[in-house]
Amino acid sequence: MENRKLLLYAGFLALIAAGIGFAVRAGLLDVWSTQYGFTMTELGQITGGGLLGFGIVILLAGFLTDWIGYKPLMLAALVCHVISAVMLFSATPVFNAAGKDAVYMILFWSAFIFAVGNGICEGVINPLTAAIYPEQKTHYLNILHAGWPAGLVIGGLIVFLKGSVGWEILLATYLIPTAMYGFIAVKERFPQTHAQSGSVSYGGMITKLIAPFFVILLLTHALVGYVELGTDSWINKITSSILKSATLGTALFIYTSLLMTGLRFFAGPIVHKISSLGLLFFSACIGATGLYLISIGTNVYFMFFAATVYALGKTFLWPTMLGVVGERYPQSATVAMALMGFAGMTSAGLLGGPGIGYKQDYFSSQYIQANAPETFERVKAPNENQFLVFPPIVGIDGAKAGMLADSGASIENEKTIAGDEWSSEKFEGLRNQYDWWQTNKEYASVDAAPTSEAALYGSRMAIRVTALVPATMAILYLILIFAFKAPKQKGDASLAEEAPGTEL
Repeated sequence: MENRKLLLYAGFLALIAAGIGFAVRAGLLDVWSTQYGFTMTELGQITGGGLLGFGIVILLAGFLTDWIGYKPLMLAALVCHVISAVMLFSATPVFNAAGKDAVYMILFWSAFIFAVGNGICEGVINPLTAAIYPEQKTHYLNILHAGWPAGLVIGGLIVFLKGSVGWEILLATYLIPTAMYGFIAVKERFPQTHAQSGSVSYGGMITKLIAPFFVILLLTHALVGYVELGTDSWINKITSSILKSATLGTALFIYTSLLMTGLRFFAGPIVHKISSLGLLFFSACIGATGLYLISIGTNVYFMFFAATVYALGKTFLWPTMLGVVGERYPQSATVAMALMGFAGMTSAGLLGGPGIGYKQDYFSSQYIQANAPETFERVKAPNENQFLVFPPIVGIDGAKAGMLADSGASIENEKTIAGDEWSSEKFEGLRNQYDWWQTNKEYASVDAAPTSEAALYGSRMAIRVTALVPATMAILYLILIFAFKAPKQKGDASLAEEAPGTEL
């Protein structure tokens, strides 16, 4: 198509918008924890809700694309992104009027709707890119997905303004690239899918995917979502905790995202040398090493080295997995990529974000109960959190930890700013925090250190356990390498649609 570069730009901009929203939200977790009193598990549920919505809608968009086309879905994504931004500005008034549970719902559903828009975009732009660049699918899918870390870089820079600019405004900045991709989507003509053009039936696309090899790909991509997106939801906050500096943590996040952006433009030559699956295997091994190194880091220089290793490991995972699918199942790309996106995003949403949050709560609460049980009784959250079948736990209340960290300066300032309105209903949530501080500030000198140490221990252990995920992926990639190199068997549906000349 003559306008295929513009369509690629639209997809690139859509991923920039998604990356900005993701990065800014990740950088605001400490603000939300302190301002609204969320535990790590609750913050993980908010970020996970967004990723879950992303995954569900990728699946729906993939199935709908062959019925209604690329363009209407891109316009629907535009509407979702705008609605999500509008919701953000009600969060603090809702908290002041109705408390923590109400603002939790606002933030959760705003993230969910934002992710719906992201999911629609992802369900469209992956098969679209594979269709308009049939000669180099993996290469151009990696270029397309360079938009994601580029958005993370921009979002990371925006996070530096927190404290100076309202967090709602910072998070809503993703609307700028949203407007840009929306303009292209309205103006340009999109191609038809294979099903719309009549080259393959809808049932035929599904049939070709019913095979052991594709099932292994789905399982592996679920792990990719967990280790890449689930970890990225937390990595800024965790590295900030390890380095004891939010600025350094954000700088590290920007650095790794910038590294990913550049590297994704060079996937084609690497794949030509070692194959797509070979690149995935080495990436998983490097990613596992990087996560472990982050968990044991103690200084800035080592952490930058560890983060570099981690970034090298995760850079090519997501787009190269899509490239494998596009090369192996070219006519089934819309459905196949939708199923892959669903597996990856749903895993990140249901398991990655909440799971890593739960692990932090679990290890930090175990640590503080063993080393400072009296402190735990004062700083524990008022409610239990549970993750899947794992035992319910009581984590550390983020607002209480924040007041101990700054010796109550922020909450005292909030009271001063409120003035005569402090006793009104809209400041009920802040009054509850202030009352806790007045009751417990005499213990601050005793409680501050063990609370901080527990949070740090929880962060390290959560990342260390997560390193097992890419290690598992490496084993699955080895299975895929040998399986795809096995001789073709008559009637093997997984190999029947292999693109001519494709070497995996």
